[in-house]
Amino acid sequence: MNTAITTANRAIVYRTMGSKHGPITRLMSPSDLGEHLKPFVFLDHFEADSSSFGGFGMHPHSGIATLTWMMQGSASYEDTTGKEGVLPEGGVEWMQAGGGVWHSSSPTRGAAMRGFQLWVALPPTHENAAAYSSYMAPDVIPQNGPARILLGQYGSAKSTVTPPSDMNYLAVNLKAGESWTYLTPAGHTVAWAALSRGTVSAGELADAPMTAGELVVFDSSAASMRFTALQDAEFVIGSAVPHGYDLVLGRYSVHTNREALQQGEATIKQMGVALAAQRRLQK
Repeated sequence: MNTAITTANRAIVYRTMGSKHGPITRLMSPSDLGEHLKPFVFLDHFEADSSSFGGFGMHPHSGIATLTWMMQGSASYEDTTGKEGVLPEGGVEWMQAGGGVWHSSSPTRGAAMRGFQLWVALPPTHENAAAYSSYMAPDVIPQNGPARILLGQYGSAKSTVTPPSDMNYLAVNLKAGESWTYLTPAGHTVAWAALSRGTVSAGELADAPMTAGELVVFDSSAASMRFTALQDAEFVIGSAVPHGYDLVLGRYSVHTNREALQQGEATIKQMGVALAAQRRLQK
């Protein structure tokens, strides 16, 4: 277990509201912030209902893992590992694509849906391994104070998912006036936070607090991060040991080298042919 470092407050070095595409706000992608925050390479904040958003049809990935945190509402899911069902409010989907997987998700009828989807770059030992998925109900997600541990370990609370490298991903709820300090685990020099609801003072942002929909990047240090809610707030935090590999990008894939990307893309193409023959792909 990592030893926490308890030094002074960590500084903010960048902040963004991302780019909005309908009900989805893209806060990070592999071609921009993801290059600096890897292993975290992609983050979407989504907010929609079934009347305005039909969801994501069957689509592929390789070389990455995705984690979907359903903060509000619920969504149906299906993937080529053989899993299907409904991800409820407060639930987590972990999809380790490895060498290739296809999956789909859509909001349940009439329900408002809000949450985050995160992509994590996989190391060479995992990037073309067999795909794996896990769907966690709210009551199995461990908690430490106001933080739910979606991935990794914080204090004695440990996620049921073993991350592919040393990282934490936490979901935090604070009431107005409450403060909480994240004691950075040793080696976690990569760190960021994204706010879904409310207003939060973080780092040196006392005079310019985070607002809903914003992502902030912390400096590469060992310092802790203190958050104070100025309004009831819901946010996520990612911290990790840096991913020491290149990001080689495909349309749906992120790998560490060109050969691994070609292998992953060949696999998902073959899977796509099989799905089309089964009439499981939308036109």
